[in-house]
Amino acid sequence: MSTDSAVDRTVGETDVRTVELKIDGMTCAACVGRVERKLGKLDGVDATVNLATERALVRYPSATPVATLVETVRKAGYGATEIRPTDTGDEATSDDTALRRLRTRMAVALILFIPLADLSLAMSLVPSLRFPYWQWVVVALALPVVGWAAWPFHRTAVLNLRHGTTSMDTLVSLGVISASAWSLGEMAFLDTRQTLTGWDAVLHPSGPLYLEVAAGVTTFVLAGRYFEARARRTAGRVMRSLAALETDEVTVLSGGTESRIPVRRLRVGDRFLVRPGERVAADGVVETGRAAVDTSAMTGEPVPVEVGPGDAVTGGTIAAGGRLVVVAEQVGADTRLARMIAAVERAQTEKSATQRLVDRVSSVFVPVVLALALLTLGGWLLAGAGWAGALAPAIAVVIIACPCALGLATPTALMVATGRGAELGIFVKGHRALETTRAADTVVLDKTGTLTTGRMAVVEVAALPGTDAARLLARAAAVESGSEHAIAAAIRAHAGPDVPAVEDFVALPGLGARGTVDGRTVSVGRPPEDTGTLASRLAEWEAAGHTVVAVHVDDALAGLVALADPVKESAPVAVAELVAMGLRPVLLTGDRPAAAHAVARACGITEVVAGALPDGKVDHVRALQGQGRTVAMVGDGVNDAAALAAADLGIAVGSGTDVALEAADVVLVRDDLRVLPATVELARATMGTIRGNLWWAFGYNTAAIPIAMAGLLNPLLAGAAMALSSFLVVTNSLRLRKAASWADGTLGGTRTPVGEESTDYVEPTVHTP
Repeated sequence: MSTDSAVDRTVGETDVRTVELKIDGMTCAACVGRVERKLGKLDGVDATVNLATERALVRYPSATPVATLVETVRKAGYGATEIRPTDTGDEATSDDTALRRLRTRMAVALILFIPLADLSLAMSLVPSLRFPYWQWVVVALALPVVGWAAWPFHRTAVLNLRHGTTSMDTLVSLGVISASAWSLGEMAFLDTRQTLTGWDAVLHPSGPLYLEVAAGVTTFVLAGRYFEARARRTAGRVMRSLAALETDEVTVLSGGTESRIPVRRLRVGDRFLVRPGERVAADGVVETGRAAVDTSAMTGEPVPVEVGPGDAVTGGTIAAGGRLVVVAEQVGADTRLARMIAAVERAQTEKSATQRLVDRVSSVFVPVVLALALLTLGGWLLAGAGWAGALAPAIAVVIIACPCALGLATPTALMVATGRGAELGIFVKGHRALETTRAADTVVLDKTGTLTTGRMAVVEVAALPGTDAARLLARAAAVESGSEHAIAAAIRAHAGPDVPAVEDFVALPGLGARGTVDGRTVSVGRPPEDTGTLASRLAEWEAAGHTVVAVHVDDALAGLVALADPVKESAPVAVAELVAMGLRPVLLTGDRPAAAHAVARACGITEVVAGALPDGKVDHVRALQGQGRTVAMVGDGVNDAAALAAADLGIAVGSGTDVALEAADVVLVRDDLRVLPATVELARATMGTIRGNLWWAFGYNTAAIPIAMAGLLNPLLAGAAMALSSFLVVTNSLRLRKAASWADGTLGGTRTPVGEESTDYVEPTVHTP
C-alpha cells in the first residue's frame, strides 16, 4: 500500500483528500456525534466516525492541513492521531497497552470492591460484629476505586464540561461522585449508626451510605469496558491478519544481480524473485520458474495452485515450493491485496443508514437523561422521601440510561460481519452493500467467466468412419500450435503433449489454419455446408450452443470438434441455493441464445436474456428495477461494469477485470460461486443481529428508566445491568464470526444438497434484444 494515508481525488475544481484518524476517548454514540459536528464545521470537511473501530474517515480540501483536523478533535475533548498504512503494528501495540491499563484498573477495583461489599453487608446484617470506625474502613476501601479506578470517567466528564457537552462518562462520573459525596457528607455531619433490616440491608449494606454503590458501579462499568474492548479487538483480528499478508522487502533482479529493497520502492516492470516460503510482493506475471502457490490466505482455497511462465500471481500469496521470477504489473496501493484491505477499512469506517439514525437519537439522549434524573430527584423530595431517599433513584436513572449499548449495537455487528466476509473471500466495500444484499430479491448473473470458466474446452470429437479420433485431434493440435486463438489453445490442451510437428503453417484469417502434418495437408476451420454423415451431430452441437470446427485431411472432411465454455462446477449448486433462499436468478449474456439456453439448462435458471450488449444489460437491470425488484448483478468483465454500477448491488467475481472490480460493491475473491449464497446468508445474519441489538438497547433503556425513576432499581444493580447490556450487545455481534460456517474451507457442501441439475427444471424463456 502507499505510505501516504491521504488519497487525492478531484471533484469539480476542488482537490479533495481522504484521511483516517484514530480517535481516543469515545465512549458512546453522543461522542461520535460530537466529533462529527466539530469536524463538519470546518469548511469543506465531511467526517464519518465509527465508535466500534474508534476511527474517523475524513474528507477535506487539500488546502486544510491534517494537523488542523487533529487539533479540532482534540479541542472537542478527544485524542486524535493520523493512521498511516505502515502504522498497523504500532496501532496494535497501542491497543494492547490501553487494554492492559484498563485491565489493571478493573482488577484493582474488583479486589477492593469484594471486601468492601462483604464488610458492609456483614456490619449491617450482624450489628454485633461492628467495630469502632468500621465505616472509615469502608471509606478507605472505596476511595481508591471511586478515585483512581474511576479516574478515566471523571477526566472525560471534566473535558466534556469544559466544552459544554455530555457523554456516557458524564453519567457514570456524575453517579459515582454523587454517591460518594453524599456518603462522605453522611460520615462527616450526620448519624450513620442507622441499621437497616431485610432486603433493604442487602441493597444498602452500609445503611445511609452509598460507597459500595459508587465502587460497584465503577467496577461493573470498567469490567464491561474491558470485555467490550477485548471483543472489539477480536472483531478486528481479520483486518490485522490481512495487513500482515503484505511483505516489507523484496528481492529485485537487475543486470544479473540480486538486491533487497523495501517493497514500496518496487516499480511496474521490475523483475523480482520469490523463493520457496516467501510471499509474493506484488501482482505480476511469472517470467521463469514453476511453483505451487498457496492462495489460502487470500481466497480460503486450501489447495495450492501450480503456476509457471505466463501465469499471473497475486501479492500476499506464498510460494509453497519452487522458485519464481515475476515481472511486477501492479504495485503498492494498486495491488489486489491493497485494494481489498482498503475496501474492508472503508467498510468498517463507513456507517449504515441505521447507525446514522441511532447517532442522531443518542446525541440528545444524555441531556434528556440528566433532565429525567433531576426530575426524579425533585419528585421524590416533593414526595417527602428526604435527600437520602431521593438520591438513590436519581443515581439509578443516571447509571441505567447510559447509551453505550445503543452506540455499539450497529457498528460492532457491521465490523464483525466485514471481517467474517474477508475470511470467506467476500470483500464488502461499504455497509450499504450488506443492507442491500439482505434486501435483494433478484440475482442477475453474467454467463462467460461468471457461471462458466471463461475458457474454451473441447467437449467432444466426431470422426468419419475409418478415422481414429485421437489421431485426428493430434493432427488438429499440431496445426493449431502456430495459433494464439482461444480455440487453438483449447484443442492443444485437450490433445496433450504428444503432438506431431507441423510444417508449412499458414494462418487463414477468419477461416482457421493449415499446415503439413505427417506428410499430409491438414486444415482446421469452419465446418462446410455439407458435412455428410456428421450433419446430425453438427446440428445437435450447435443447438446446444457449442462452437464447432472442422478438420480436413488432404482437403477431405475427416471429422468435427465441438468446443464450449464449461459451466463451473459450483454454479448449479450456487443457483439452487439462491433459489432456496427465495431469490430469483436471471441469466443475462451477450452470447447467442443457443449457448445461453445450454448454460441455463445446466444451472437450473428459467429466465434468460441473450444477445445483450453492455447498454442492453443496463436497460434490462433498470427494467427489473422498474418492476419493483431489488437487483443484485454478478459479473466479471468490462462489458458488465455499467450493469454492476446500475444495479442496486454490484457483485464482481474476483478473477474479473479491474473495471468490473472497481464498479462493484462486493468482490468475491474465491473462484467458487457457492460463496455467493454465503454472501446473502452473511448479510441476512448481520441485519438480523443489528435488529436484535437495537431492540435490546432501545427496549432496555425504555423499560429500565421508568423502573429506576419509581425507586424500584438499586443503583448498584443499575450499574451491573448497564455494563451487562453493553457486553451482551458486543457478544451477540461476535456470533457473526460463525455465520455461513458451511462455507468454510473448500466450500465442499451446502445446507441444501443439490445435484448437478435440478429435477424441477423448466425450459428457459429466452429473450433476445
